[in-house]
Amino acid sequence: MTGLFDAEPPAPPLAERLRPKTLDEVIGQRHLLGPGMPLRAAFDAGRLQSMILWGPPGVGKTTLARLMAGAFDALFIPISAVLGGVKDIREAVDRAQLAAQQGRRTVLFVDEVHRFNKAQQDAFLPHVESGLFTFIGATTENPSFEVNSALLSRAQVQVLKSLDASELQALIERGAQELGIQPPTQEAADRLIGYADGDARRLLNALESAASMANGATIDEALLERALGEQLRRYDKGGDQFYDVISALHKSVRGSSPDGVLYWFTRMIDGGVDARYIARRLIRMASEDIGLADPRALRITLDAAEAYERLGSPEGELALAEAAVYLAIAPKSNAVYKAFNEVKAFIKQDSSRPVPVHLRNAPTRLMKELGYGKAYRYAHDEPNAYAAGEQYLPDGLEGRRWYEPVPRGLELRIADKLAELRRLDDEAAGQG
Repeated sequence: MTGLFDAEPPAPPLAERLRPKTLDEVIGQRHLLGPGMPLRAAFDAGRLQSMILWGPPGVGKTTLARLMAGAFDALFIPISAVLGGVKDIREAVDRAQLAAQQGRRTVLFVDEVHRFNKAQQDAFLPHVESGLFTFIGATTENPSFEVNSALLSRAQVQVLKSLDASELQALIERGAQELGIQPPTQEAADRLIGYADGDARRLLNALESAASMANGATIDEALLERALGEQLRRYDKGGDQFYDVISALHKSVRGSSPDGVLYWFTRMIDGGVDARYIARRLIRMASEDIGLADPRALRITLDAAEAYERLGSPEGELALAEAAVYLAIAPKSNAVYKAFNEVKAFIKQDSSRPVPVHLRNAPTRLMKELGYGKAYRYAHDEPNAYAAGEQYLPDGLEGRRWYEPVPRGLELRIADKLAELRRLDDEAAGQG
């Protein structure tokens, strides 16, 4: 009789079984792992270096850290910044010191490193500097904002990308082979790829769930719907519908329709779209479509994004909805957006015009002797703090105008202000 403790342990998840054992097995990240690319070169040259791996979930950050440790026969110590703390760091240091005494190198891998506070991140610094271990941090957040500058200066940042459709297709085929099943129909594969949104782990978990329900049958769209249910039907981030809904939200803001905004915003939340993505789009809309007609719009969207970061879902979603409605009812102006694009296009085709001499800085005597800054008029010393007639554009562009405020919101007052300043310029030119 087979005893309770004689049962075979369950097989590890498909994503773990397919974790690459060599660099050649890695799908994706060709910009880092292709011939002559940075990480491939480091592997080939035998250079073990501290780094930050920055990229979205499920793109291979942990795998690359493990492969690096394995390639150099180094002790691999993983720490989760979500669950770990200073105690775990101290234990890792002790293990690394013991490995060093045995002549072995150590790779310390910190997942979600941005979750560690400044003091916890600082705890790594002396050991990275001494060479006790090679530090590899993984983060889904921009390390420029989330990782201490001291630690960041001691580690190379490598940016990982989401897997594209062809790479996810190859992963489906590899997963089907591992599971011993026929590959899904192309329609089902396309739905899986859209559902995964570039995340290999998400794709393989979904494929494994569908395969367990298929019981040997081919995985088609209908079976995929039954296996993943409402989440699959709603979350189509890789498909055209996703981008159509984003477009509808943006056009509802631009068209000053608060009800349309609330409908499409809620559709996106209900469909599983990352609220942080929606927040980024709202911030862009505040700059592109409201602009200086209501400068408060940008601050309100930034505050809403911060509120969401503090509260998370679902509580933080209300702050984003409030910001979206504000954008809808705010006065609209794309004047800065248009002017910015026009100046970019002009500069791209124009020559590099020299800075007028009177606008140049003159920190040395030689520069002053060359006339740098000569005849510059300090605006604060002029009537109404405005140097009427002063030239601030390069020679040949005098009087050129790109920014033209619209007759709405705050830009009504901005237009009046500019008109008065231009009148003063005209008077100064007449007197000259």
